[in-house]
Amino acid sequence: MFKHILVPIDGSPMAEAALPAAAFLAQKLGARVTLMHVVERNAPDAVHGQPHLQEARDAERYLLEVAGRSFSPLTRVDCHVHADGVDDVAGSIVAHADELAHDLVIMCSHGRGAALHLFLGSIAQSVIARGSRPVLITHPDAQGNPPAFFCRHILVPLDEDPDHAQSLPVSKELARACGATLHPTIVVPDLATLSGQEAIASRMLPGTTSRLLELSTQDAERYFRELERELRREGFEASAHVLRGDPASVIVAAAEQANIDLIVLGTHGKTGMDAFWAGSVAHRICSQSRVPLLLIPVGKG
Repeated sequence: MFKHILVPIDGSPMAEAALPAAAFLAQKLGARVTLMHVVERNAPDAVHGQPHLQEARDAERYLLEVAGRSFSPLTRVDCHVHADGVDDVAGSIVAHADELAHDLVIMCSHGRGAALHLFLGSIAQSVIARGSRPVLITHPDAQGNPPAFFCRHILVPLDEDPDHAQSLPVSKELARACGATLHPTIVVPDLATLSGQEAIASRMLPGTTSRLLELSTQDAERYFRELERELRREGFEASAHVLRGDPASVIVAAAEQANIDLIVLGTHGKTGMDAFWAGSVAHRICSQSRVPLLLIPVGKG
């Protein structure tokens, strides 16, 4: 399980939305935490409406203050400032991966739509695409403050890609450590929510496509009934679900309706930078939902 958590923060209250998740998981998992700030070359005077940390001394004092107020005295918290100004903050964070030897990155997304795309595209995607480290993305609350973090109900979206099932072992370890209920879920599209080549085929053969989708749903129901029984035999509280519709929209709605605390999602992250986030279920979930999202890189190597 995760033993070293990296939390990049830029000095803004919005970035501190990552801290409750880091504190909670560090305590539950017995993990150490590294708070990191990268000094940006030619940095703006403000970031997210707040004064921007431009001096290494100020950043060091800030990280120490955050460590003291945000974490239990029993949690080991290190502070790391990359003092040499850089143009590529995201690249600097990725470059520190081996040096800091972390196995989980927790960061905040600062908004929705275009702002979210820019933030995730520059940092979270780089970590996922270039390495094998999971990334947990959190969101500030409606007032822009750090939200409370719990791990009582974990939603695990699965599909027909066997690689994505690699998120299940991680979810099980988290559930065991936190005493959480697991909710493995698959979303089977309907005719109205098919995309790409499948949508084209459905317009030519709607009856056949509809029947194939029904058969897929029946197969999924059989598999997920057995998966729920298996998880219960292993000692987990579990509730498996087969749903229909657009995967990202249905997952977002299901997470809100079921009071999910964490979504754990496997992602390849291998395609082009813009294409990956523009079309992926992971990006759409994070854009539409404020439920924390743990991205597990799969199919690496």
